[in-house]
Amino acid sequence: MKLTKTLTIAATMAVLGMAPAMAGDAANGEKVFKKCAACHSVEPGQNKVGPSLAGSFGAQCGHVADYKYGKGYQAACDKGFTIDEAFLVDYLQDPSEKLSEIAGSKERSKMTFKLKKEDEIADVIEYLKAH
Repeated sequence: MKLTKTLTIAATMAVLGMAPAMAGDAANGEKVFKKCAACHSVEPGQNKVGPSLAGSFGAQCGHVADYKYGKGYQAACDKGFTIDEAFLVDYLQDPSEKLSEIAGSKERSKMTFKLKKEDEIADVIEYLKAH
């Protein structure tokens, strides 16, 4: 009986450990995105200070052909990465740190804005998935 209980607890912990990150809410993400809208658009081809984020989720780095990316972003992009949930969770918290990690050298992002709240990050990611 004790072994069964131990195995059940271990299995539950393993499943919980594999659970995806906190799911966001796209409607809330639209509200949070207003903080991003000064520099980014979700309209295709509408670049601002930052590139259009239309279709960015799941895309390869540097996918906006008519946008001039910063040196730090380009250094990371030279190593290759996909704009996915794992990337965005880290990048939105500290863009320069994430680019440096990917590039393998100290890099600086043109994006100085940071989102610190996990729920806002999850919500913005869901919003970007929809655009």
